Amino acid sequence: MAFDPELATRAWMATFSGAARAQSDAYFEGGYVITVVDALITIAVNLVLLRLGWLARLSAWAGRGPKGPRRPWAHGLRFAVPYLLLTTAMALPWTIWTSFVREHDYGLSNQDFGAWAGEAAIAVAINSIALSLLFLGVHAAIRRAPRGWWLGATALTTAGLTFFVLVSPIVIQPLFNRYTPLPEGPVRAAVLSMARANGVPADNVWLVDASRQSKRISANVAGLAGTTRIALNDNLLKQPADEVRAVMAHELGHYVLNHVPKFLLQLALLAALLFLFLARALPWLLARFGARWGIAGLDDPAILAPALMLLSAATLVLTPVFNTIVRTQEIEADRFGLNAARAPESFAAIAVKLGQYRKLEPGPWEEAIFYDHPSGHSRVLTAMRWKAEHLGEPDIR
Repeated sequence: MAFDPELATRAWMATFSGAARAQSDAYFEGGYVITVVDALITIAVNLVLLRLGWLARLSAWAGRGPKGPRRPWAHGLRFAVPYLLLTTAMALPWTIWTSFVREHDYGLSNQDFGAWAGEAAIAVAINSIALSLLFLGVHAAIRRAPRGWWLGATALTTAGLTFFVLVSPIVIQPLFNRYTPLPEGPVRAAVLSMARANGVPADNVWLVDASRQSKRISANVAGLAGTTRIALNDNLLKQPADEVRAVMAHELGHYVLNHVPKFLLQLALLAALLFLFLARALPWLLARFGARWGIAGLDDPAILAPALMLLSAATLVLTPVFNTIVRTQEIEADRFGLNAARAPESFAAIAVKLGQYRKLEPGPWEEAIFYDHPSGHSRVLTAMRWKAEHLGEPDIR
């Protein structure tokens, strides 16, 4: 009987069923609602602060100095930091429920509240600093080029994202996890062999202690130029060796296919679109509500609040676009990984295991809109179709 990829895929799907499958579907589908509510909460929090006049008073306070008005950059910084901390605090109950309580309800988190809160505080500090600095640059562009500021804002945002990707593996990620060299053994040897064969500049593989946070399987090839680093977490390392190889071959594919620079370019185009939208929408919004909110013009740092309201709405609408960009790269990396690892059954096994927190079989439109990775069904079918074309070859694992 000839090998049928469709039947083989159905057999793999049947290995994960019952209550566990229903729980996985419920968890992932709940994420659709969270995506929408996240945007609505951002809009609501900012609208409340604007209507109460708190942001107008904060801007006035931030602009006062001991010897007269502060310089624009000092005015913006003194506004942005407390504003970001205030809005984060107002959304904190929702954040605790989505990121801590809900993760425990579905059995995905290994952290107690103290550990989670400590990492959340670090993330808030990093985000506040990064967003404040970005806002200072964008606001300077607004003051200097009121009509074409969106071009400067796009350039600054792209530069900031590139810098973040560059330093994240060596500065940001170690703040949350411990990275240690993967011990000598078959897994390390196999990963480095695939890296050498495909021109990935790495002489080490790093092990991440992610199990103290969650049960999720993960790996990556992160960084740019001299900061490129291959890493896998200890949850993945507990899986069979060929499954680890299949995952790492996928991750190496992201590097070989130049996905990071391509993604940065795509994000730059999206940023340009969003800033152009802001450049058109903000003057209209201020003309209607600026007096009521106490915002005199675009040069007032309080413009950050209506800007984030508009961005939240726009990014929600663009969710399918962003997800499609990421999902397309993941599909390419899947195909590269199958060719590099030559382990279709192991790839399928990992795809099903990811179904513990990703819905395995969504509808076509559901996958197109909400999935930033291929669904488990799509990935298994890809693996089985690959297998069908390589039956009988002696090195297929």
